[in-house]
Amino acid sequence: QVQLVESGGGLVQAGGSLRLSCAPSGRTFNWYTMGWFRQFPGKEREIVARIGWNGGGISYADSAKGRFTISRDHAKNTIDLQMNSLKPEDTAVYYCAAGPFSGDDALQYDYWGQGTQVTVSS
Repeated sequence: QVQLVESGGGLVQAGGSLRLSCAPSGRTFNWYTMGWFRQFPGKEREIVARIGWNGGGISYADSAKGRFTISRDHAKNTIDLQMNSLKPEDTAVYYCAAGPFSGDDALQYDYWGQGTQVTVSS
């Protein structure tokens, strides 16, 4: 069974940092674009950041620019999202996703993790 397993979520104070990690199992996604999305209650999932199969093609949502960093390690088969200077408005469920093509639309991604909650207190 192919899975994407996220970890690293939790509760942090505003201004703090968290590092989310995504570990695929059941297969590798070395040739896939990997994305981090987030979902607010009652809203659709929105892109936070994505990274291409070769580590290039990095793109961030405006809300993440300058604060978040996406990276991938083919040897470890992990995709990380370093989140700094967190704000209460970053509170959401964060999802890791894999898709064969680069893009910001959630519909372009075929594989999803179960999500991890990030809560930023003021």
